[in-house]
Amino acid sequence: MKSFIKNIYLIFFLILSLLFVTGAFGKDKKIKYSKHNISNYFSGITSINLDSPNNTFKYLNKVQSLKSTHSNYNIQYLRTLIILEKFQQAFDFSNSVWDKNELFFEADLVMGLNYFLNKEYVKAEIHFKRLNEISRYNFLFQDFIGNVLLAWSKASNNKEKNSYEFINKIPSRYHHIKQIQKSFLHCFYDSDETENQFRKLIENENYDFSRYNFFLVDYLLSKQEIKKGQKVINISRKEYTSNLLIKEMNNFISGKKTKEITNFFDCQNPKDVLAEFFYILANLYSNEKDFQLSNFYLNISLLLNNKFIPNKALLAENYYYQKKYKTSKNLYKSLKSIGPAYSWYSARTVATILLDTKNKKKSISSLEKEFNLLTNVDFEHLYELANFYKDNEYFEKSIKYYSLALKKIKKDHNLFPKILDRRGSSYERLGEWKKAEKDLIESIKISPDEPYVLNYLAYAWVEKGMNLDKALDMLKRATKLQKDDGYIIDSLGWAYYAKKNYVDAEKFLQKAVELKPLDPVINDHYADALWMLKKDIQARYFWKYVLTLDTVDQKLKEKIDSKLIFGLVEKL
Repeated sequence: MKSFIKNIYLIFFLILSLLFVTGAFGKDKKIKYSKHNISNYFSGITSINLDSPNNTFKYLNKVQSLKSTHSNYNIQYLRTLIILEKFQQAFDFSNSVWDKNELFFEADLVMGLNYFLNKEYVKAEIHFKRLNEISRYNFLFQDFIGNVLLAWSKASNNKEKNSYEFINKIPSRYHHIKQIQKSFLHCFYDSDETENQFRKLIENENYDFSRYNFFLVDYLLSKQEIKKGQKVINISRKEYTSNLLIKEMNNFISGKKTKEITNFFDCQNPKDVLAEFFYILANLYSNEKDFQLSNFYLNISLLLNNKFIPNKALLAENYYYQKKYKTSKNLYKSLKSIGPAYSWYSARTVATILLDTKNKKKSISSLEKEFNLLTNVDFEHLYELANFYKDNEYFEKSIKYYSLALKKIKKDHNLFPKILDRRGSSYERLGEWKKAEKDLIESIKISPDEPYVLNYLAYAWVEKGMNLDKALDMLKRATKLQKDDGYIIDSLGWAYYAKKNYVDAEKFLQKAVELKPLDPVINDHYADALWMLKKDIQARYFWKYVLTLDTVDQKLKEKIDSKLIFGLVEKL
Protein backbone atom coordinates (compact mmCIF):
# COMPACT_ATOMS: atom_id res chain seq x y z
CA MET A 1 0.00 0.00 0.00
CA LYS A 2 2.86 2.38 0.87
CA SER A 3 4.39 1.70 -2.54
CA PHE A 4 1.11 2.51 -4.25
CA ILE A 5 0.74 5.80 -2.32
CA LYS A 6 4.32 6.68 -3.18
CA ASN A 7 3.54 6.10 -6.87
CA ILE A 8 0.43 8.29 -6.63
CA TYR A 9 2.55 11.15 -5.23
CA LEU A 10 4.97 10.65 -8.12
CA ILE A 11 2.11 10.84 -10.60
CA PHE A 12 0.86 14.10 -9.11
CA PHE A 13 4.38 15.50 -9.24
CA LEU A 14 4.61 14.60 -12.93
CA ILE A 15 1.22 16.20 -13.60
CA LEU A 16 2.34 19.40 -11.87
CA SER A 17 5.49 19.32 -13.98
CA LEU A 18 3.28 19.21 -17.07
CA LEU A 19 1.05 22.03 -15.86
CA PHE A 20 3.90 24.38 -14.99
CA VAL A 21 6.18 23.63 -17.95
CA THR A 22 7.62 26.74 -19.56
CA GLY A 23 5.90 28.31 -22.54
CA ALA A 24 8.60 27.27 -24.97
CA PHE A 25 6.20 25.08 -26.93
CA GLY A 26 4.05 27.95 -28.17
CA LYS A 27 0.41 27.60 -29.18
CA ASP A 28 0.19 23.83 -28.96
CA LYS A 29 0.81 23.99 -25.19
CA LYS A 30 -2.94 24.33 -24.55
CA ILE A 31 -3.59 21.21 -26.59
CA LYS A 32 -0.83 19.10 -25.07
CA TYR A 33 -1.62 19.94 -21.48
CA SER A 34 -5.41 20.13 -21.63
CA LYS A 35 -7.45 18.60 -18.81
CA HIS A 36 -8.38 15.77 -21.17
CA ASN A 37 -4.73 14.92 -21.90
CA ILE A 38 -3.73 15.14 -18.26
CA SER A 39 -6.64 12.90 -17.29
CA ASN A 40 -5.65 10.27 -19.87
CA TYR A 41 -1.99 10.46 -18.85
CA PHE A 42 -2.91 10.14 -15.17
CA SER A 43 -5.18 7.14 -15.96
CA GLY A 44 -2.45 5.51 -18.05
CA ILE A 45 0.20 5.81 -15.34
CA THR A 46 -2.26 4.60 -12.71
CA SER A 47 -3.00 1.58 -14.92
CA ILE A 48 0.72 0.75 -14.98
CA ASN A 49 0.74 0.65 -11.18
CA LEU A 50 -2.33 -1.59 -11.29
CA ASP A 51 -0.60 -3.98 -13.74
CA SER A 52 -3.15 -3.31 -16.47
CA PRO A 53 -1.29 -2.96 -19.81
CA ASN A 54 -4.47 -2.90 -21.92
CA ASN A 55 -5.80 0.09 -20.00
CA THR A 56 -2.35 1.69 -20.04
CA PHE A 57 -2.34 1.48 -23.84
CA LYS A 58 -5.94 2.69 -24.06
CA TYR A 59 -5.17 5.91 -22.17
CA LEU A 60 -1.59 6.62 -23.27
CA ASN A 61 -2.45 6.04 -26.92
CA LYS A 62 -4.81 9.03 -26.70
CA VAL A 63 -2.06 11.46 -25.71
CA GLN A 64 0.72 10.79 -28.20
CA SER A 65 1.13 14.54 -28.48
CA LEU A 66 3.16 14.22 -25.26
CA LYS A 67 5.89 12.21 -26.96
CA SER A 68 7.86 15.28 -28.05
CA THR A 69 8.01 16.75 -24.56
CA HIS A 70 7.68 14.05 -21.93
CA SER A 71 10.30 11.27 -21.67
CA ASN A 72 8.48 9.25 -19.00
CA TYR A 73 5.45 9.03 -21.29
CA ASN A 74 7.68 7.65 -24.07
CA ILE A 75 9.24 5.04 -21.82
CA GLN A 76 5.94 3.78 -20.44
CA TYR A 77 4.15 3.80 -23.79
CA LEU A 78 6.97 1.92 -25.53
CA ARG A 79 7.21 -0.70 -22.77
CA THR A 80 3.44 -1.15 -22.93
CA LEU A 81 3.55 -1.74 -26.69
CA ILE A 82 6.13 -4.50 -26.24
CA ILE A 83 4.21 -6.08 -23.34
CA LEU A 84 1.09 -6.16 -25.55
CA GLU A 85 3.15 -7.63 -28.43
CA LYS A 86 2.42 -4.62 -30.66
CA PHE A 87 5.90 -4.88 -32.10
CA GLN A 88 5.42 -2.96 -35.36
CA GLN A 89 3.86 -0.08 -33.45
CA ALA A 90 6.80 -0.20 -31.04
CA PHE A 91 9.28 -0.02 -33.94
CA ASP A 92 7.41 2.88 -35.54
CA PHE A 93 7.02 4.76 -32.26
CA SER A 94 10.72 4.34 -31.42
CA ASN A 95 11.65 5.74 -34.79
CA SER A 96 9.33 8.72 -34.33
CA VAL A 97 10.75 9.75 -30.94
CA TRP A 98 14.43 8.84 -31.43
CA ASP A 99 16.90 11.70 -31.30
CA LYS A 100 20.65 11.17 -31.66
CA ASN A 101 21.24 13.97 -29.14
CA GLU A 102 19.10 12.34 -26.43
CA LEU A 103 19.56 9.10 -24.53
CA PHE A 104 16.53 6.80 -24.62
CA PHE A 105 17.42 3.21 -23.71
CA GLU A 106 14.18 1.50 -24.76
CA ALA A 107 14.03 3.29 -28.14
CA ASP A 108 17.64 2.39 -29.02
CA LEU A 109 17.08 -1.18 -27.89
CA VAL A 110 13.91 -1.60 -29.97
CA MET A 111 15.31 0.15 -33.05
CA GLY A 112 18.56 -1.80 -32.88
CA LEU A 113 16.67 -5.10 -32.63
CA ASN A 114 14.45 -4.12 -35.56
CA TYR A 115 17.51 -3.47 -37.74
CA PHE A 116 19.08 -6.70 -36.45
CA LEU A 117 16.01 -8.73 -37.42
CA ASN A 118 16.14 -7.17 -40.88
CA LYS A 119 19.87 -8.07 -41.13
CA GLU A 120 20.89 -4.41 -41.30
CA TYR A 121 23.77 -4.99 -38.91
CA VAL A 122 25.63 -1.72 -39.39
CA LYS A 123 22.53 0.30 -38.50
CA ALA A 124 21.75 -2.07 -35.61
CA GLU A 125 25.23 -1.53 -34.16
CA ILE A 126 24.75 2.25 -34.07
CA HIS A 127 21.95 1.74 -31.57
CA PHE A 128 23.64 -1.09 -29.68
CA LYS A 129 26.72 1.10 -29.09
CA ARG A 130 24.47 3.80 -27.68
CA LEU A 131 23.15 1.30 -25.12
CA ASN A 132 26.61 1.16 -23.55
CA GLU A 133 26.66 4.95 -23.29
CA ILE A 134 23.16 5.04 -21.82
CA SER A 135 23.86 2.22 -19.38
CA ARG A 136 26.62 4.20 -17.71
CA TYR A 137 23.78 5.85 -15.84
CA ASN A 138 22.45 2.44 -14.79
CA PHE A 139 24.99 0.47 -12.77
CA LEU A 140 22.99 -2.72 -13.20
CA PHE A 141 23.49 -2.83 -16.97
CA GLN A 142 26.69 -0.80 -17.46
CA ASP A 143 28.56 -2.01 -20.57
CA PHE A 144 26.54 -5.21 -20.43
CA ILE A 145 23.49 -5.37 -22.71
CA GLY A 146 25.12 -3.30 -25.47
CA ASN A 147 28.21 -5.51 -25.62
CA VAL A 148 26.19 -8.73 -25.77
CA LEU A 149 24.09 -7.35 -28.64
CA LEU A 150 27.16 -6.03 -30.46
CA ALA A 151 28.87 -9.42 -30.12
CA TRP A 152 25.98 -11.23 -31.78
CA SER A 153 25.62 -8.58 -34.46
CA LYS A 154 29.29 -9.16 -35.33
CA ALA A 155 28.77 -12.93 -35.24
CA SER A 156 25.81 -12.58 -37.60
CA ASN A 157 28.10 -10.66 -39.94
CA ASN A 158 30.76 -13.42 -39.77
CA LYS A 159 33.22 -11.33 -37.75
CA GLU A 160 34.40 -13.96 -35.27
CA LYS A 161 37.28 -12.01 -33.70
CA ASN A 162 35.09 -8.95 -33.11
CA SER A 163 32.32 -11.03 -31.55
CA TYR A 164 34.67 -12.46 -28.91
CA GLU A 165 36.16 -9.00 -28.31
CA PHE A 166 32.77 -7.57 -27.35
CA ILE A 167 31.98 -10.51 -25.06
CA ASN A 168 35.32 -9.95 -23.32
CA LYS A 169 34.35 -6.32 -22.72
CA ILE A 170 31.48 -7.39 -20.48
CA PRO A 171 32.39 -6.25 -16.92
CA SER A 172 33.75 -8.90 -14.55
CA ARG A 173 30.75 -8.66 -12.22
CA TYR A 174 28.75 -10.37 -14.99
CA HIS A 175 31.28 -13.19 -15.32
CA HIS A 176 28.55 -15.86 -15.31
CA ILE A 177 26.76 -14.12 -18.21
CA LYS A 178 30.09 -13.80 -20.01
CA GLN A 179 30.67 -17.53 -19.55
CA ILE A 180 27.23 -18.33 -20.98
CA GLN A 181 27.75 -16.08 -24.01
CA LYS A 182 31.20 -17.57 -24.70
CA SER A 183 29.68 -21.05 -24.60
CA PHE A 184 27.10 -20.03 -27.18
CA LEU A 185 29.75 -18.38 -29.38
CA HIS A 186 31.75 -21.61 -29.35
CA CYS A 187 28.58 -23.44 -30.36
CA PHE A 188 27.82 -20.84 -33.06
CA TYR A 189 31.28 -21.25 -34.59
CA ASP A 190 31.14 -25.05 -34.14
CA SER A 191 34.26 -25.00 -31.99
CA ASP A 192 35.78 -28.21 -30.62
CA GLU A 193 35.57 -26.57 -27.19
CA THR A 194 31.77 -26.27 -27.25
CA GLU A 195 31.00 -29.37 -25.19
CA ASN A 196 33.63 -28.51 -22.56
CA GLN A 197 32.34 -24.94 -22.31
CA PHE A 198 28.80 -26.13 -21.58
CA ARG A 199 30.06 -28.73 -19.10
CA LYS A 200 32.02 -26.05 -17.20
CA LEU A 201 28.80 -24.08 -16.91
CA ILE A 202 26.79 -27.03 -15.62
CA GLU A 203 29.46 -28.07 -13.12
CA ASN A 204 29.78 -24.57 -11.65
CA GLU A 205 28.90 -24.89 -7.94
CA ASN A 206 28.36 -21.16 -7.36
CA TYR A 207 25.32 -20.82 -9.65
CA ASP A 208 22.38 -22.95 -10.65
CA PHE A 209 23.11 -23.63 -14.31
CA SER A 210 20.84 -26.70 -14.50
CA ARG A 211 18.97 -25.09 -17.43
CA TYR A 212 22.13 -25.39 -19.54
CA ASN A 213 21.88 -29.17 -19.51
CA PHE A 214 19.25 -28.54 -22.17
CA PHE A 215 21.64 -26.57 -24.38
CA LEU A 216 24.39 -29.17 -23.99
CA VAL A 217 21.97 -31.95 -24.97
CA ASP A 218 20.66 -29.84 -27.86
CA TYR A 219 24.24 -29.41 -29.09
CA LEU A 220 25.05 -33.13 -28.73
CA LEU A 221 21.90 -34.10 -30.64
CA SER A 222 22.81 -31.69 -33.44
CA LYS A 223 26.06 -33.69 -33.68
CA GLN A 224 24.08 -36.96 -33.69
CA GLU A 225 25.65 -37.89 -30.33
CA ILE A 226 22.39 -39.32 -29.02
CA LYS A 227 23.92 -41.68 -26.44
CA LYS A 228 25.97 -38.85 -24.96
CA GLY A 229 22.86 -36.71 -24.82
CA GLN A 230 20.92 -39.47 -23.05
CA LYS A 231 23.72 -39.81 -20.49
CA VAL A 232 23.61 -36.07 -19.73
CA ILE A 233 19.83 -36.29 -19.26
CA ASN A 234 20.08 -39.34 -16.98
CA ILE A 235 22.59 -37.61 -14.71
CA SER A 236 20.73 -34.31 -14.63
CA ARG A 237 17.38 -36.02 -13.95
CA LYS A 238 18.80 -37.49 -10.73
CA GLU A 239 20.24 -34.16 -9.60
CA TYR A 240 17.42 -31.86 -10.69
CA THR A 241 14.24 -33.85 -10.13
CA SER A 242 11.88 -30.89 -10.53
CA ASN A 243 13.41 -29.26 -13.62
CA LEU A 244 10.62 -29.31 -16.24
CA LEU A 245 12.85 -28.80 -19.25
CA ILE A 246 15.04 -31.75 -18.27
CA LYS A 247 11.97 -33.90 -17.54
CA GLU A 248 10.54 -33.17 -20.96
CA MET A 249 13.87 -33.81 -22.68
CA ASN A 250 13.93 -37.20 -21.03
CA ASN A 251 10.43 -37.92 -22.40
CA PHE A 252 11.45 -36.82 -25.89
CA ILE A 253 14.69 -38.75 -26.07
CA SER A 254 13.10 -41.88 -24.55
CA GLY A 255 10.39 -41.67 -27.20
CA LYS A 256 13.00 -41.08 -29.92
CA LYS A 257 11.62 -37.61 -30.60
CA THR A 258 14.95 -35.80 -30.67
CA LYS A 259 13.67 -33.24 -33.20
CA GLU A 260 11.26 -31.98 -30.55
CA ILE A 261 14.36 -30.84 -28.62
CA THR A 262 16.35 -29.39 -31.51
CA ASN A 263 13.29 -27.54 -32.85
CA PHE A 264 13.25 -25.31 -29.77
CA PHE A 265 16.70 -23.81 -30.20
CA ASP A 266 19.58 -23.54 -32.66
CA CYS A 267 22.85 -22.14 -31.31
CA GLN A 268 23.89 -21.28 -34.86
CA ASN A 269 20.98 -18.88 -35.12
CA PRO A 270 21.98 -15.60 -33.36
CA LYS A 271 18.30 -14.69 -32.86
CA ASP A 272 17.81 -17.83 -30.77
CA VAL A 273 20.86 -17.05 -28.64
CA LEU A 274 19.78 -13.45 -28.05
CA ALA A 275 16.32 -14.73 -27.15
CA GLU A 276 17.95 -16.78 -24.38
CA PHE A 277 19.87 -13.69 -23.23
CA PHE A 278 16.65 -11.67 -22.89
CA TYR A 279 15.04 -14.63 -21.12
CA ILE A 280 17.82 -14.35 -18.50
CA LEU A 281 17.00 -10.64 -18.05
CA ALA A 282 13.31 -11.49 -17.72
CA ASN A 283 14.14 -14.04 -15.03
CA LEU A 284 16.23 -11.47 -13.19
CA TYR A 285 13.36 -9.00 -13.01
CA SER A 286 10.82 -11.70 -12.16
CA ASN A 287 12.95 -12.75 -9.18
CA GLU A 288 12.92 -9.11 -8.08
CA LYS A 289 9.08 -9.07 -8.40
CA ASP A 290 9.25 -6.45 -11.17
CA PHE A 291 6.84 -8.33 -13.41
CA GLN A 292 6.29 -5.46 -15.86
CA LEU A 293 9.95 -5.25 -16.85
CA SER A 294 10.17 -9.04 -16.79
CA ASN A 295 7.30 -9.25 -19.30
CA PHE A 296 8.95 -6.51 -21.39
CA TYR A 297 12.17 -8.51 -21.80
CA LEU A 298 10.35 -11.84 -22.05
CA ASN A 299 8.25 -10.61 -24.99
CA ILE A 300 11.43 -9.47 -26.72
CA SER A 301 12.80 -12.97 -26.13
CA LEU A 302 9.70 -14.56 -27.66
CA LEU A 303 9.84 -12.15 -30.60
CA LEU A 304 13.38 -13.33 -31.35
CA ASN A 305 12.56 -17.02 -30.90
CA ASN A 306 8.88 -17.99 -30.74
CA LYS A 307 9.77 -21.68 -31.12
CA PHE A 308 10.98 -21.96 -27.51
CA ILE A 309 7.48 -22.40 -26.12
CA PRO A 310 8.68 -23.57 -22.66
CA ASN A 311 9.81 -20.00 -21.99
CA LYS A 312 6.15 -18.98 -21.89
CA ALA A 313 5.98 -20.70 -18.51
CA LEU A 314 7.73 -17.66 -17.01
CA LEU A 315 5.21 -15.35 -18.67
CA ALA A 316 2.33 -17.42 -17.29
CA GLU A 317 3.92 -17.31 -13.83
CA ASN A 318 4.37 -13.53 -14.00
CA TYR A 319 0.72 -13.04 -14.91
CA TYR A 320 -0.30 -15.32 -12.05
CA TYR A 321 1.60 -13.18 -9.54
CA GLN A 322 0.05 -10.07 -11.14
CA LYS A 323 -3.35 -11.70 -10.49
CA LYS A 324 -4.09 -11.81 -14.21
CA TYR A 325 -5.60 -15.24 -13.70
CA LYS A 326 -7.44 -15.62 -17.01
CA THR A 327 -4.36 -14.73 -19.07
CA SER A 328 -2.17 -16.91 -16.89
CA LYS A 329 -4.54 -19.87 -17.17
CA ASN A 330 -4.71 -19.58 -20.97
CA LEU A 331 -0.92 -19.48 -21.19
CA TYR A 332 -0.58 -22.55 -18.98
CA LYS A 333 -3.09 -24.41 -21.13
CA SER A 334 -1.04 -23.52 -24.23
CA LEU A 335 2.00 -25.19 -22.63
CA LYS A 336 0.24 -28.57 -22.69
CA SER A 337 1.14 -29.00 -26.34
CA ILE A 338 4.85 -29.22 -25.49
CA GLY A 339 4.69 -32.68 -23.96
CA PRO A 340 3.52 -34.75 -20.97
CA ALA A 341 5.76 -33.07 -18.36
CA TYR A 342 4.55 -29.57 -19.22
CA SER A 343 0.98 -30.81 -19.60
CA TRP A 344 0.88 -32.22 -16.06
CA TYR A 345 2.67 -29.15 -14.67
CA SER A 346 0.13 -26.91 -16.38
CA ALA A 347 -2.75 -28.96 -14.98
CA ARG A 348 -1.40 -28.55 -11.44
CA THR A 349 -0.91 -24.81 -11.88
CA VAL A 350 -4.37 -24.31 -13.39
CA ALA A 351 -5.75 -26.16 -10.35
CA THR A 352 -3.88 -23.66 -8.15
CA ILE A 353 -5.44 -20.78 -10.09
CA LEU A 354 -8.88 -22.32 -9.52
CA LEU A 355 -8.13 -22.30 -5.79
CA ASP A 356 -7.71 -18.54 -6.02
CA THR A 357 -10.58 -17.83 -8.38
CA LYS A 358 -13.17 -20.53 -7.66
CA ASN A 359 -13.02 -22.92 -4.71
CA LYS A 360 -11.16 -25.93 -3.35
CA LYS A 361 -13.72 -28.43 -4.69
CA LYS A 362 -13.41 -27.22 -8.30
CA SER A 363 -9.64 -27.07 -8.01
CA ILE A 364 -9.33 -30.66 -6.77
CA SER A 365 -11.89 -31.87 -9.33
CA SER A 366 -9.93 -30.24 -12.16
CA LEU A 367 -6.66 -31.88 -11.12
CA GLU A 368 -8.24 -35.29 -10.57
CA LYS A 369 -9.71 -35.12 -14.07
CA GLU A 370 -6.29 -34.34 -15.55
CA PHE A 371 -4.67 -37.09 -13.48
CA ASN A 372 -7.12 -39.65 -14.82
CA LEU A 373 -6.14 -38.68 -18.38
CA LEU A 374 -2.46 -39.56 -17.79
CA THR A 375 -1.34 -42.56 -19.81
CA ASN A 376 1.94 -43.44 -18.09
CA VAL A 377 1.56 -42.69 -14.39
CA ASP A 378 4.90 -42.73 -12.57
CA PHE A 379 5.89 -42.09 -8.94
CA GLU A 380 6.40 -38.37 -9.63
CA HIS A 381 2.78 -37.96 -10.79
CA LEU A 382 1.61 -39.78 -7.65
CA TYR A 383 3.90 -37.71 -5.42
CA GLU A 384 2.81 -34.40 -6.94
CA LEU A 385 -0.88 -35.29 -6.71
CA ALA A 386 -0.37 -36.32 -3.09
CA ASN A 387 1.35 -33.00 -2.37
CA PHE A 388 -1.63 -31.13 -3.80
CA TYR A 389 -4.00 -33.10 -1.58
CA LYS A 390 -1.81 -32.53 1.48
CA ASP A 391 -1.42 -28.79 0.85
CA ASN A 392 -5.21 -28.55 0.72
CA GLU A 393 -5.69 -30.67 3.86
CA TYR A 394 -7.04 -33.78 2.12
CA PHE A 395 -4.74 -35.86 4.33
CA GLU A 396 -6.31 -39.28 3.81
CA LYS A 397 -6.09 -38.94 0.03
CA SER A 398 -2.53 -37.63 0.28
CA ILE A 399 -1.53 -40.72 2.30
CA LYS A 400 -3.08 -42.98 -0.34
CA TYR A 401 -1.01 -41.47 -3.16
CA TYR A 402 2.20 -41.13 -1.13
CA SER A 403 1.87 -44.86 -0.41
CA LEU A 404 1.39 -45.64 -4.11
CA ALA A 405 4.41 -43.49 -4.96
CA LEU A 406 6.56 -45.36 -2.41
CA LYS A 407 5.66 -48.64 -4.09
CA LYS A 408 6.88 -47.37 -7.46
CA ILE A 409 10.02 -45.48 -6.46
CA LYS A 410 13.41 -47.07 -5.84
CA LYS A 411 14.63 -46.81 -2.25
CA ASP A 412 17.91 -45.21 -3.31
CA HIS A 413 16.12 -42.36 -5.10
CA ASN A 414 16.64 -38.98 -3.42
CA LEU A 415 12.86 -38.39 -3.27
CA PHE A 416 12.21 -41.57 -1.25
CA PRO A 417 12.91 -40.01 2.20
CA LYS A 418 11.00 -36.89 1.18
CA ILE A 419 7.89 -38.91 0.37
CA LEU A 420 8.20 -40.69 3.73
CA ASP A 421 8.46 -37.33 5.47
CA ARG A 422 5.40 -35.95 3.67
CA ARG A 423 3.34 -39.06 4.38
CA GLY A 424 4.48 -39.03 8.01
CA SER A 425 3.35 -35.43 8.52
CA SER A 426 -0.01 -36.30 6.93
CA TYR A 427 -0.43 -39.18 9.39
CA GLU A 428 0.44 -36.78 12.22
CA ARG A 429 -2.23 -34.32 11.11
CA LEU A 430 -4.79 -37.14 11.26
CA GLY A 431 -3.66 -38.09 14.77
CA GLU A 432 -2.14 -41.43 13.69
CA TRP A 433 1.05 -40.83 15.63
CA LYS A 434 2.62 -44.30 15.54
CA LYS A 435 2.49 -44.40 11.74
CA ALA A 436 3.70 -40.81 11.55
CA GLU A 437 6.64 -41.48 13.87
CA LYS A 438 7.65 -44.59 11.92
CA ASP A 439 7.76 -42.68 8.59
CA LEU A 440 9.63 -39.71 10.05
CA ILE A 441 12.25 -41.90 11.77
CA GLU A 442 12.81 -43.88 8.56
CA SER A 443 13.12 -40.66 6.55
CA ILE A 444 15.80 -39.35 8.96
CA LYS A 445 17.69 -42.66 8.87
CA ILE A 446 17.98 -42.38 5.08
CA SER A 447 18.62 -38.63 5.02
CA PRO A 448 19.93 -37.56 8.46
CA ASP A 449 20.73 -33.95 7.59
CA GLU A 450 17.31 -32.62 6.66
CA PRO A 451 16.74 -29.85 9.24
CA TYR A 452 12.98 -29.52 8.75
CA VAL A 453 12.33 -33.24 9.14
CA LEU A 454 14.52 -33.29 12.26
CA ASN A 455 12.55 -30.31 13.58
CA TYR A 456 9.15 -31.86 12.80
CA LEU A 457 9.83 -35.12 14.61
CA ALA A 458 11.73 -33.57 17.53
CA TYR A 459 9.09 -30.90 18.16
CA ALA A 460 6.36 -33.56 18.11
CA TRP A 461 8.30 -35.52 20.73
CA VAL A 462 8.71 -32.40 22.88
CA GLU A 463 4.98 -31.65 22.68
CA LYS A 464 4.27 -35.22 23.76
CA GLY A 465 6.88 -35.06 26.55
CA MET A 466 8.81 -38.06 25.19
CA ASN A 467 12.39 -38.74 24.04
CA LEU A 468 13.41 -35.28 25.29
CA ASP A 469 17.17 -35.86 25.28
CA LYS A 470 17.09 -37.25 21.76
CA ALA A 471 14.79 -34.47 20.61
CA LEU A 472 17.15 -31.84 22.04
CA ASP A 473 20.15 -33.37 20.22
CA MET A 474 18.19 -33.46 16.96
CA LEU A 475 17.17 -29.82 17.32
CA LYS A 476 20.75 -28.75 18.04
CA ARG A 477 21.77 -30.47 14.81
CA ALA A 478 18.87 -28.92 12.89
CA THR A 479 19.86 -25.46 14.15
CA LYS A 480 23.42 -25.95 12.92
CA LEU A 481 22.13 -27.10 9.53
CA GLN A 482 19.63 -24.24 9.17
CA LYS A 483 20.87 -21.23 11.08
CA ASP A 484 18.58 -18.31 11.84
CA ASP A 485 15.37 -20.22 11.16
CA GLY A 486 12.88 -18.87 13.69
CA TYR A 487 10.75 -22.02 13.80
CA ILE A 488 13.65 -24.39 14.42
CA ILE A 489 15.14 -22.08 17.07
CA ASP A 490 11.72 -21.92 18.73
CA SER A 491 11.64 -25.73 18.83
CA LEU A 492 15.11 -25.79 20.41
CA GLY A 493 14.05 -23.27 23.05
CA TRP A 494 10.88 -25.22 23.71
CA ALA A 495 12.90 -28.42 24.17
CA TYR A 496 15.02 -26.67 26.84
CA TYR A 497 11.77 -25.50 28.43
CA ALA A 498 10.48 -29.09 28.50
CA LYS A 499 13.68 -30.12 30.30
CA LYS A 500 13.10 -27.27 32.80
CA ASN A 501 16.22 -25.43 31.64
CA TYR A 502 14.41 -22.10 31.57
CA VAL A 503 17.55 -19.96 31.22
CA ASP A 504 18.54 -21.54 27.89
CA ALA A 505 14.89 -21.71 26.92
CA GLU A 506 14.56 -17.94 27.31
CA LYS A 507 17.75 -17.30 25.32
CA PHE A 508 16.64 -19.28 22.27
CA LEU A 509 12.97 -18.31 22.44
CA GLN A 510 13.94 -14.63 22.57
CA LYS A 511 15.96 -15.11 19.38
CA ALA A 512 13.03 -16.94 17.77
CA VAL A 513 10.72 -14.02 18.62
CA GLU A 514 13.22 -11.59 17.06
CA LEU A 515 13.20 -13.67 13.88
CA LYS A 516 9.43 -14.30 13.84
CA PRO A 517 7.86 -11.40 15.75
CA LEU A 518 4.36 -11.98 14.34
CA ASP A 519 4.10 -15.67 15.16
CA PRO A 520 1.62 -16.15 18.06
CA VAL A 521 2.89 -19.59 19.17
CA ILE A 522 6.53 -18.48 19.35
CA ASN A 523 5.56 -15.40 21.38
CA ASP A 524 3.47 -17.56 23.70
CA HIS A 525 6.39 -19.94 24.24
CA TYR A 526 8.66 -17.01 25.07
CA ALA A 527 6.11 -15.62 27.54
CA ASP A 528 5.89 -19.03 29.25
CA ALA A 529 9.69 -19.11 29.68
CA LEU A 530 9.66 -15.58 31.10
CA TRP A 531 6.96 -16.57 33.62
CA MET A 532 8.97 -19.56 34.80
CA LEU A 533 11.91 -17.21 35.40
CA LYS A 534 9.67 -15.02 37.62
CA LYS A 535 9.56 -12.28 34.99
CA ASP A 536 5.81 -11.91 35.39
CA ILE A 537 5.39 -8.40 33.96
CA GLN A 538 7.32 -9.23 30.76
CA ALA A 539 5.40 -12.51 30.39
CA ARG A 540 2.04 -10.74 30.65
CA TYR A 541 3.21 -8.14 28.13
CA PHE A 542 3.91 -10.84 25.52
CA TRP A 543 0.69 -12.73 26.26
CA LYS A 544 -1.27 -9.52 25.71
CA TYR A 545 0.71 -8.90 22.54
CA VAL A 546 -0.25 -12.33 21.17
CA LEU A 547 -3.94 -11.41 21.51
CA THR A 548 -3.38 -8.47 19.14
CA LEU A 549 -2.00 -10.65 16.34
CA ASP A 550 -4.25 -11.44 13.38
CA THR A 551 -3.11 -15.07 13.06
CA VAL A 552 -3.81 -16.23 16.62
CA ASP A 553 -6.44 -19.00 16.71
CA GLN A 554 -9.34 -19.24 19.15
CA LYS A 555 -7.90 -22.13 21.15
CA LEU A 556 -4.68 -20.23 21.87
CA LYS A 557 -6.67 -17.09 22.72
CA GLU A 558 -8.60 -18.99 25.39
CA LYS A 559 -5.38 -20.39 26.89
CA ILE A 560 -3.79 -16.95 27.02
CA ASP A 561 -6.91 -15.39 28.58
CA SER A 562 -6.58 -17.98 31.35
CA LYS A 563 -2.85 -17.26 31.78
CA LEU A 564 -3.50 -13.55 32.12
CA ILE A 565 -5.93 -14.23 34.99
CA PHE A 566 -4.31 -17.16 36.78
CA GLY A 567 -0.74 -17.13 35.51
CA LEU A 568 0.93 -20.25 34.16
CA VAL A 569 -0.78 -23.13 35.92
CA GLU A 570 -0.20 -25.93 33.46
CA LYS A 571 3.41 -26.92 32.99
CA LEU A 572 4.78 -28.83 30.02
